[in-house]
Amino acid sequence: MSPSAALACPIVLIFALLGAAKILALGPMPELAAHAGFTITAYRMIGALELAGAIGVALGPVLPLLGAVAGVGLLMLLAGAVTTHVRKGDRLPKLVPAVVCAALVTWYLSLLAGAGS
Repeated sequence: MSPSAALACPIVLIFALLGAAKILALGPMPELAAHAGFTITAYRMIGALELAGAIGVALGPVLPLLGAVAGVGLLMLLAGAVTTHVRKGDRLPKLVPAVVCAALVTWYLSLLAGAGS
């Protein structure tokens, strides 16, 4: 298994689970949406984008361009998450998951780019 494919596994798992939870408004998702200032519908759209990103990253080892586009899309979502947390005055513990996920996706993209050269 290539390093990018191995790293794709946790990324796919994280974003598929988070995306599905947002789409289905499971557990704390309605409260988290309200805290962030989003409607449930908007939060479901974010979840759908996360799920689409997970699918794209999962296909990345076979279709590297799709994997790269999906990874960049996830980075954009994560930049929005960090921005939202900062604007809401959230402390570091609420920022850490988005920052760690951004680091994983960036690492995945760098491995994917290295495999293509």
